[in-house]
Amino acid sequence: MGIYINKGNEGFRQCRNSEYVDKSGLIAVVNKTLFTRQKLSCVTRCRRFGKSMAAEMLAAYYDHSCDSRSLFADLEIAGDPTFEQHLNKYPVIYVDMTTFTSNCKDEGIVTNFLEEIIKDVRAAYPQVEYQEGDHLMKYLQQIVAATGDRFVMIIDEWDAVLREFRPTPQPLPVGRGVVTSVTENSDGKSIYSPPSQGGAGGGSFDSYLELLRRMFKDVSAVDVFAGVYMTGILPIKKYNTQSALNNFLEYSMVEPRKMAKFFGFTKDEVRMLAERHDVDFDELEKWYDGYQIGDEPSMFNPNSVMQAVDIGRCRSFWAGTASFTNVVSYIQRDFEGLKDDVLEMLAGGRVSVDPTGFQNDLSDIRSRDDVLTVLIHLGYLSYDWRHDECYIPNREVAGEMVNAVKNTAWTVVARALQQSERLLTATLRGDSDTVARLVEAAHDSEASIYKYNDENTLSCVISIAYYYAHGDYIFHRELPTGRGYADLVLMPRKNVAKPAIVIELKSNETASKAINQIKNRHYTDKVAEYTGDILLVGISYDCETKVHTCQIEQWRKD
Repeated sequence: MGIYINKGNEGFRQCRNSEYVDKSGLIAVVNKTLFTRQKLSCVTRCRRFGKSMAAEMLAAYYDHSCDSRSLFADLEIAGDPTFEQHLNKYPVIYVDMTTFTSNCKDEGIVTNFLEEIIKDVRAAYPQVEYQEGDHLMKYLQQIVAATGDRFVMIIDEWDAVLREFRPTPQPLPVGRGVVTSVTENSDGKSIYSPPSQGGAGGGSFDSYLELLRRMFKDVSAVDVFAGVYMTGILPIKKYNTQSALNNFLEYSMVEPRKMAKFFGFTKDEVRMLAERHDVDFDELEKWYDGYQIGDEPSMFNPNSVMQAVDIGRCRSFWAGTASFTNVVSYIQRDFEGLKDDVLEMLAGGRVSVDPTGFQNDLSDIRSRDDVLTVLIHLGYLSYDWRHDECYIPNREVAGEMVNAVKNTAWTVVARALQQSERLLTATLRGDSDTVARLVEAAHDSEASIYKYNDENTLSCVISIAYYYAHGDYIFHRELPTGRGYADLVLMPRKNVAKPAIVIELKSNETASKAINQIKNRHYTDKVAEYTGDILLVGISYDCETKVHTCQIEQWRKD
């Protein structure tokens, strides 16, 4: 048993000894790629979505140094026709790249990687002579020639080097791109310096990409590997329209292909866990559901679900993730419409996104679409490929997005979010004066962001102002009622003993006219199908004076 080669199955054995949801069907997908032109797989998904567990599972299944039959005998893969064909049949090289980014400095990462892997492989194949200075791939070729063994290589956190370091800046002609300084070298040639992007120099970034090309784009890869499985957060970096490793088949949060159902937990899987642990499924759904991944319309964050069933209650488990600081910096980017998009999603809406232009490089963010695509890969947004839209998937992520907004320079928005609890409390107790005052403050504060005299704008502003209510309510903007559209309806969630709230907005008219419209057009009929206890809220504002008024009435089903 080595450190990197033939590690055995202990990692996955520990997974099986813990609470385990069967995702072994992923093995069948990978098995079909072995010894084909699709044998190089790059599977990327956001943090805490089971990347490392999947890598450990694959290593345990393929590793020929151990017997893993008992670990898989009761799992889905055991019934697949390919199960026996590949079970424990290959030497497996399993690497977690964070080991090298943590222990090595910039220039030393690739050198250390090669030295460590070669040392481990030599110990596993002492009968095959190694010539000092030979590249790892040349040595693996010699092993294949001498023994007939074909390798499976698994790289966990494959993009750790690319997230930690930055590429070498390329010289830019004057007038092209953004240039912050121009100097001359000893030969009198101009050197153009682009703005600093943080992180270390480009040594490891560039040399690591070159290593991957040498290993997987070289013709020797055809002979050496039965299959390769890389997993991480970011898809492979693009150069113009081409991937740096375009012979890999990529599976991502944007395009998961046939692996979609293995990216998270399904409703049935979470319902099973909820019953087993006597946890409220509706709460788990509210907190952790909402991801649309490929053709899977409803996926849960697996790590958060497992932690929630373990402690017996739901809360956010995203706090303290390394990506949080990046999210704050991304959403503050001065791209046209980005701030409006973030606020629209906080209000429960969806926004359009084109993920195809992103270069899969955190140091190369060029547009609002790039920012939104990064947030999809990080798990802060979900992507609906049918409509090319993204949205905040659930309460857990919404809370983290709110925290991110509060850490931006958007003080007026942060203030409205902080006042949100007061607004809901005032509404529920029928305090119309306080509601009018808080809505007026929110509307005035955000007038610089939106067109002030616009009812749709006010609807979005009010949705944000009532943000606190998301914990107990499901929001419906422009809810069809049969005789028109209610501007905003807050429907209580299951097991929430609070009234529904129907809000109608008016400009240059009275709040009482808004209440009358709710009654005359029978907006309550639709809501009464679910609950008979309803608050009618009419809000009006004067476009010239910007004074807001409010009227609140109780309505009960007869």
